[in-house]
Parts: sequence; C-alpha cells; structure tokens
Amino acid sequence: MVGLNNIKETDFVNVTIQCLMRVTPLRDFFLIPENYQMCKSVLVHRFGELTRKIWHPRNFKGQVSPHEFLQAVMVASKKRFRIGVQSDPVEFMSWFLNTLHADLGGTKKPNSSVIYKCFQGELEVTKEFQSKNLLDRKEDVDKPPGEEDKISDSLEREISKMPFLMLGLDLPPPPLFKDVMEKNIIPQVPLFNILKKFDGESVTEVVRPQLARMRYRVTRLPQYMILHMRRFTKNNFFIEKNPTLVNFPVKNLELKDYIPLPAPKRNEKLRSKYDLIANIVHDGKPGEGSYRVFVQRKSEEIWYEMQDLHVAETLPQMVALSEAYMQIYEQQGGSQ
Repeated sequence: MVGLNNIKETDFVNVTIQCLMRVTPLRDFFLIPENYQMCKSVLVHRFGELTRKIWHPRNFKGQVSPHEFLQAVMVASKKRFRIGVQSDPVEFMSWFLNTLHADLGGTKKPNSSVIYKCFQGELEVTKEFQSKNLLDRKEDVDKPPGEEDKISDSLEREISKMPFLMLGLDLPPPPLFKDVMEKNIIPQVPLFNILKKFDGESVTEVVRPQLARMRYRVTRLPQYMILHMRRFTKNNFFIEKNPTLVNFPVKNLELKDYIPLPAPKRNEKLRSKYDLIANIVHDGKPGEGSYRVFVQRKSEEIWYEMQDLHVAETLPQMVALSEAYMQIYEQQGGSQ
C-alpha cells in the first residue's frame, strides 16, 4: 500500500488512481509496457509508469509522486484537470477512462480495450415523451371539448441500448426541517433503495434535452462496477452537498435480489454477486474539502484508509460508515 504525494489540491487524482490500482486486470495490463508500446499517447505511458512505480516490489520509499502523470493529464484534458485546482473524482474518473479507452485504440465494441473489458456494462433505456408533431397539431387545431386530452395523452416511446462505465445513483433529498430532538440525526438510505433506479420499472423524470420519463434496466453487468452517489447539486447560486449516508454491504452485494437481470447464456452462470474493493469519500464543504479513499488489500483482506501520503489500516465497519461518493465493486469469481 503506497501513498501518493499531493502536489497541490490533487487529492481528487490520487483517490482515483488508488481505486484503479485495485482493479487487477487493469493493473496487470499496465504493469507490462509491451501491452501498449505501439500506443502514441503520453497519458497511457505515464499511467503505465505510475502503475509500475506503485507496484514496484523493491520500492524502498513508502510513497510515489504522480507529478509526471499529472502533467500528462493537464495536457490531455486541455487544462480541465490541473495541479492547484480541486476537481471532482467522478468527473475525472469518467474523463480518464474514456480517454484511456480511446488512446488504446478502443472502439464502441465491448472488450475493445482493457477499460471496456473491466468496466463496461449495458443498460436498456426506455424513454417516454410527448410527441412533438402531436403538440404542434394540438396548437393548430381547435378540437371539440373533451378531445384535446386524447392528443395530449399520447406518448412516444423509444427503447435503446446504452453502454455505461459508471452508474449514477440519486440520493433522496435530506429533510428540510429538523426539530430539537433530531438535530444530530443524519438521514440514511440503503444502497438497494437507490439501486431501484435500474430495475426497469422505476421512473426517473428528466428535463433536458426535453421533458421525459426514463426507465433503466441493466442488460449486461460489468466485471467491475463503478457506482457514484450524486451528492452534489448545483443551483444558480451555489453547490449543495447531500449528507445522506448510504448503507451498503462491503461483501456479497447480491444484485439479482434487487434488480431484474438478463438470463445468462447456456453453460454460463449468472454472476451477480459483488464485493467492494474501493470507496471514495468527500470530507468538508461542497466545492472545497478533501477526498480520501478506503481500499482493500486483497491478499490479506485488510482495509486501508488512504489520504495522499497517509496510509492506515482500518476496519471494514469504518468503510461502511463513511459518506460514500464513488465505489468500485468487483464481481465474485470474475478475475481471470
């Protein structure tokens, strides 16, 4: 377990790297430079170097500096992510995985890069919205009383398949008013409640690009599932943080009990049980504050809390009590 220097407000990068270092196939791929020697991307090579530094068996220092990697990130992201400016690890993870995938020659096909092999799943998205031409017709034509409703009720439905690398979970809004007794009570929600968004039946209302009702159903599970809790909401004036605690299992998260999953192919087993391997936490005020991460050392099944150079052993119970922001779960029996 190797700490990473915080160059200046770069803890959002450090926690993301520490998470990805626990993803065995990804780590193994980047430990061998021959896997990507034909690749022209500086970002890919710097990430490979950083992976080898972190996993170096004879590293006599207990820390590694991600400086060269951060320089490559700054150039590749056109200064969207840079040293000295705190950013969001969820945004960074999303940008980083998509960029690595493209730089490694990945296409839209599943398994076309090590990134898709590890993280790509698939959703079936059902979108219901009012048909535009019906709305236009409704404005043009004066219908006899009682007939306007027939037109306005007709919804169009689109069903599409959508690949994902990460699933965003919505937290229930925290209570607005507290009485004297409830001052210190932090709202809690079980992970299964917020996973219902992907059961194919729960409706999520969206406003942009048009008003629509969405339903999501998981049609293919990834080997490594990245979940992110939407803790931050931006309104016109400031960013708000939702303090709701999510109760989640550290081991044996059984998805099929909570969301309908596709039947496995013949001679294949449905792998729907997951274990947590990494958990990122945000401390402090929205828009500032700092990030730390809990990661599991698989060989000993011991959990560690890491914040830049600070690395300390911790209990699994402590992981489950934290304000989870982004998590990586590993499919059981999934590592090759």
